[in-house]
Amino acid sequence: MKEIPIIQAIPSALKKKPEPGQPLGFGKIFTDYLFLLDYQKGKGWINARIEPYRPIPMDPAALVLHYGQEAFEGLKAYRWPNGDIYLFRPRKNFERMNRSAKRLCMPELDVEFALEATKQLIRLEKDWVPSMPGSSLYIRPNMIANEAALGVQVSDQYLFYVMLGPVGAYYPQGFSPTQIYVSEKYIRAARGGLGEAKTLANYAHSLLAQEEAHEEGYNQVLWLDAIERKYVEEVGTSNILFYIGDELVTPPLAGTILPGITRDSVLHLARSWEMKVSERMIGLEEVLHALETGKLKEAFASGTAAVISPVGKLTYKGKEHLINQGKVGPLAQKLYDNIVGIQYGKIKDPFGWMEKVA
Repeated sequence: MKEIPIIQAIPSALKKKPEPGQPLGFGKIFTDYLFLLDYQKGKGWINARIEPYRPIPMDPAALVLHYGQEAFEGLKAYRWPNGDIYLFRPRKNFERMNRSAKRLCMPELDVEFALEATKQLIRLEKDWVPSMPGSSLYIRPNMIANEAALGVQVSDQYLFYVMLGPVGAYYPQGFSPTQIYVSEKYIRAARGGLGEAKTLANYAHSLLAQEEAHEEGYNQVLWLDAIERKYVEEVGTSNILFYIGDELVTPPLAGTILPGITRDSVLHLARSWEMKVSERMIGLEEVLHALETGKLKEAFASGTAAVISPVGKLTYKGKEHLINQGKVGPLAQKLYDNIVGIQYGKIKDPFGWMEKVA
């Protein structure tokens, strides 16, 4: 693919990069440039360019603002000890974005083009990729319907863009056990809905339950199925896994939960270690019974932002249940160490997951 045109930023407008050792937080700092790509019905994707980071002009009647046609992704770039920069399974993200786009009647991207454009943007911004332990460059591809029109309809034009920002740990407490609250009042998704699409509606829908959980001192919400309210689905914005006896169990991809790339990586690793792995419906009562009988060894969430989040406490119907004495379990630790070790180039990548950028 040929080089994408770059509109250079005015030198005086370039941002000051974080100092080594400076706390980065998550999603608070953004780099100097964006990649942008337009779509027009009848013309397809056109006008690829890299421009200085700026507000995006949008008509007040843009369809995304009224009817929610939007899909996004999240992935990271990692700086290895030798200074090289790598991505972790990036095609999976753009393939998933296309599935989300299709569900929302939005145009699909050329995966190879989108990936190469993202790499070109990262190469331009390579000095923003942090080298501090546990830090990375977060990458946010986003697609929005920007045709100006009112009335529920499919947009004839779209904007795809990629933004970057250096990040630290997602949770302030880092790799420490979280406390989760089982939602009885709210649901996240039902079959036939948007549960498997990474789109703004899913996240807006979860905010009230999340805020109520935070007010009670919990990190995240554990969602149950929408019909019977007894089968475990997701935790917050992550997939959930339970280590029961000798079996690693996680809910199946049946249209109501996000097909997580970290989830897939966890299952791949566990199977490579010859563990028993099951993707099946698991009731909350089964989880609590396993906890009471000592069979539930660990519970943890998986996702791009935090990688692995051990669960130390689960609250249901006002009763608190301590998991693994509120400590990080050995399986969660092993999975975290292996995935992060592969991502940062500190251990061998036997699966070919890492892709070099620069």
